[in-house]
This record gives sequence, C-alpha cells and structure tokens, in this order.
Amino acid sequence: MVLHRESPIGVFDSGFGGLTVVRSLIDLMPNESLVYIGDTARYPYGNKPADEVRDYAVELAESLVRDHGAKMIVVACNTAASVALDVLAASLSVPVIGVIEPGARALVRVTHNGKVGVIGTVGTIASKAYDTAVEATGAEVRLTATACPGFVEFVERDQTDGEEVTLLASRLLAPLQVAGVDAVLLGCTHYPYLAPVIQRVMGNGVVLVSSANETAFAVREALEHRDIAAPSDAVGRRRFFSSGDVDAFAALGRRLLGPELGEVSAWMSGASS
Repeated sequence: MVLHRESPIGVFDSGFGGLTVVRSLIDLMPNESLVYIGDTARYPYGNKPADEVRDYAVELAESLVRDHGAKMIVVACNTAASVALDVLAASLSVPVIGVIEPGARALVRVTHNGKVGVIGTVGTIASKAYDTAVEATGAEVRLTATACPGFVEFVERDQTDGEEVTLLASRLLAPLQVAGVDAVLLGCTHYPYLAPVIQRVMGNGVVLVSSANETAFAVREALEHRDIAAPSDAVGRRRFFSSGDVDAFAALGRRLLGPELGEVSAWMSGASS
C-alpha cells in the first residue's frame, strides 16, 4: 500500500479519552489531518475480555484504513493497546503507534526516588503491559500498578470533580500512597480529565504523567521516518465519529477538546463509515 503525505492519521478510543491525544497531535502538528472514532456504544473497554477488546480494535483500525485512507493508526486507548497493538502492527499495511511505550518512557524520566506508579483500567493493569514497558526502559525503578475501575465512567458522564469521584480516588489510589511513589502515569487516556482530583489525593509532591504528549512526539517521529508527514503548508482537517449517541459525543467532546471538534458523524460496527 502506498502511503500519501496528505492522508489523515487515524485515531481511535473507547470513548472520549483519546481526545487528549488528539489535542496533543493538533498542537504539535496542526498541518496533519485526523480522523477519530470514539467507540462510545461499547465503552468501557477496561472490564471486557481481552479477545473482545482485540476484535473491537481490529475492526476500528481496519475501518480507519479502509474507509478513510489513514496513513497511520494511533491506538489512543491503553486497554486496546495493551492487548491488540502487536496484532494491529502485524496485520495492517500502515504504521501503528500506541500510548503505552511513550508513557512508560516519560514516567521513568521524571522520578527522583525511583518509586513510580501507574493507574489504568482493570484490563490494562491485568495485561501487565506497563510492567513490560517500564522494564524495557532499563530504568532502575520500582513500579506499583493499580486498577481504577469507575474512573472512565465518571469521565464519560462528564463528572470530573466532586465528592463522589474524590472518595473513589482516595480509596483506589491508597496503594500508591503506601508505596511512596513520586510519579504516577495516567495509564488511560480518560484519566487526564480527572487530574485535578488525582493530584489533590496524591499531593503536590507527586508528578502526574500523561502519555498524550509523548505519543504525539512518537507519531511525528514515525511520520518523518517513513517520509509521510504532511507538507508544512498543508491545512489539517479533522473528522470525528461516534458509535453511540452522536449529539452527546459532540456536546461533551467540544467541552473536552475545544472548537476543533466540529460535526460528528455516526460510525456503525460492521459497516463502512
């Protein structure tokens, strides 16, 4: 398959979380076009069997390549990346970038005491993908990984602050406090929207690391390496799709991403977009 510089980057997530990656991609490479699919009809992915999530990821990625001519796939979902990245890389004719390895590299760079934490969905933490990625960095750190069931649902309901989510965060983040970590990787692209709550619970002495910016740098490097980066004078265009309620996605998506999120179209499983 011939990859064209003017073709869009394809991005997918289980819902809104991947918009944090889209924000970083737009800020770093405003000349690149993007197509984003939020699979809100089937979220959350974190509590689903790995095989099921893998099937979803393959379907979404293939749709982005087939229906929109994506020149690269960005798996902006930690759960999907943890179980499907290798499958996608082997089966697709375009480069595939995930959020796990860039996030792990950023995490080990910022720690001072060598005690680091990662929080993610049940599926992501159970996969031990971050354990593997952190170990691959070669850094001498001690990792504490903690699942945070419920966080994604709060974000998808646009409930990113308040007593209820704070109480949940206090309970779920307790193992990281006990471990004395000084850096925490937000191992789900939904979690940056809960950063104020997480920061209050963990304290100002703990650095929160989001993989979004690091992923954007990895995307730019891969595009340049393959010589498929958009021309510097290109006008980046963005298209957004949701498998669930389109109006609800548009309303919340604009609050989370900003004015770049324009019209949202329906994406249907098993059909061309």
